[in-house]
Amino acid sequence: MIADPDTTANLRPTTIRSRLTVAIFVIAAAMTAAGCGQLNRPKAETFYAQTKPPKQQEFRWSNGKAPKNLDPARAAAAPETDVVRGIYEGLTDLDAKSLKPIPGVAERWESSSDLKTWTFYLRRDARWSNGETVTANDFVRSWKRLAELREKAANNYLFGNIVGMARTPATVVNPGDPVDFLGNPVFDNVSPLQQMSSNSNSAPETKPEFKTDAKTAISDAATETAPRIEPVPLRFGVEAVDEHTLKVELVSPDKDLPGLVANPVFRPIYGDGTAFDRTGAEKSLVTNGPFRIAESGNDGLVLERAEHYWNRKAVGLERVRFVPMETAEKALEAYRAGSVDAITNANFEPLALKLLAPYEDFRRTTHSALNYYEFNTRSTPFRDRRVREALTIAIDRERLAEGELEGSVEPANKFLAISDNGKFEVAYDVEDARGHLAAAGYPNGEGFPKVRLVINRNNLQQRIARFVARMWKQNLNIDTDIIVKEPAEIEAARVSGDYDLMRRGVVLPAADELASLAAIFRTDQAILLEPAADTTADAGKRTKDPSASPSPSGPSAMTEPQPAPTASPAPQPGQMLSEEAAIFELRAIPLYFPKSYAMVKPYVSGFEMNSLDAPSLKEVSIDNDWQPRPATGE
Repeated sequence: MIADPDTTANLRPTTIRSRLTVAIFVIAAAMTAAGCGQLNRPKAETFYAQTKPPKQQEFRWSNGKAPKNLDPARAAAAPETDVVRGIYEGLTDLDAKSLKPIPGVAERWESSSDLKTWTFYLRRDARWSNGETVTANDFVRSWKRLAELREKAANNYLFGNIVGMARTPATVVNPGDPVDFLGNPVFDNVSPLQQMSSNSNSAPETKPEFKTDAKTAISDAATETAPRIEPVPLRFGVEAVDEHTLKVELVSPDKDLPGLVANPVFRPIYGDGTAFDRTGAEKSLVTNGPFRIAESGNDGLVLERAEHYWNRKAVGLERVRFVPMETAEKALEAYRAGSVDAITNANFEPLALKLLAPYEDFRRTTHSALNYYEFNTRSTPFRDRRVREALTIAIDRERLAEGELEGSVEPANKFLAISDNGKFEVAYDVEDARGHLAAAGYPNGEGFPKVRLVINRNNLQQRIARFVARMWKQNLNIDTDIIVKEPAEIEAARVSGDYDLMRRGVVLPAADELASLAAIFRTDQAILLEPAADTTADAGKRTKDPSASPSPSGPSAMTEPQPAPTASPAPQPGQMLSEEAAIFELRAIPLYFPKSYAMVKPYVSGFEMNSLDAPSLKEVSIDNDWQPRPATGE
């Protein structure tokens, strides 16, 4: 789950009472556990709740409310994705600690030298729960269904790079209530700036053009809302070479495809999917994962270890009981009483998080989600990369995260929380920022227009915006106009280009660099990260841009050649979308990554929290002999 340090001003009275109850409950429990009624020094408790483990290998998991759908194609987030990972297995899975791809139904895989054709070799002992063999045709059929579902499929941008599957504008599904980051985040819909040609299965021959004016944006938006025209049938790039060999063709090279296809949306289903449309059909579902559904009712789901699973002997748990909870305080109460073994996906308040933090059964991790400000590079002076870098590195993210947001988030010095890009990061550097701004023609901010920063109507985001505006004023002598809008108004401003920077938030559910960056930058995965119209990527060849007329008080677009203001190399022509290129171009300002939190009993082994909120039930087991420890004095 993701913490929500937002103020209560935007919440309904019932929500305020509910959240206060959580904090009061934790305070009372902590006081009781510490024995604070005694006059002597209280004893320190190691765990928030020390209860005896269940007698069997049964894991009781409170992961939010009851799941609404167990269709892998529609599972966008917990609790649905938690169940889908347990009952279905894809070509690959992810190691819960490293998030590296590991074998699933496919025991091995290989790629062509250009990373555009991947071949997966399926194990021959993979079985459905009815005993039938899992074949390559099961994946072909299931993935064709994904393409046919179009916008109804969860996070359909994840499969947009597979030849023949990009038939609809990419969307990031918005699961849960529309509450802002940092609690249950707002998932901004992602519309591509350009879509792949409907009669081509390869990347475009010519360089794609980014929008340069508001008319272009409005025209594109009108196209998106116009009645759908059925596309010309595409060649489908997923082929069953034989019963145990699957070939996948991509539009753009992707080195991370084996990790991408571990996402629940890619897991195969048995049949045509109509079983998911029948009420109460959960127990009759034919699945291929380490567990199968044994019970389903108002009190939750019960999974049992699958009899025909190829690696059944390595699965430690005999049963998994999903216990739905409507509120965080109910989940904590059950955890304290010993009726659940783990809590995830619960909306704890900041005060509760502080009180829970000292306990060893409280866990936290950086979440694969990003809060950022998107530049309008159609607007002068934000075409100049030096200006974008100046504004980016003039923000002290450490201070924002630890001070303004009280340590509830992780400062984002890059775009992807789970990437390992080495030196390619943005760092707070006031002198460098001032130098870049001066080189762009705005020494000490002179002549720089007031920045129009558009944010959503949320107290937390307004506080963050005021913090950023203060830093720009203090470090660069730039003024900011913070414009607060409703969601529909924000989208209208984006389409018309009536902004300089705009607040965005996105959750990235896969460890795939190409797909994640495409979602952040609202572009198709086949699109290259091209320089903006007034970039310094090729400083020696700068020429005046006739479409960028400077104001009388502003600098001329013609400037002296300047060295590229970063240690990172400039993107080369034809370079694919990558985090290295994204950090060089800085079409957006990364601000922070949210954090995820969980409570896990000490007798539970193998339940790994990770940035994708994707623990693996295959690795979990219960230490039935574990005993509570006596409290120790301080």
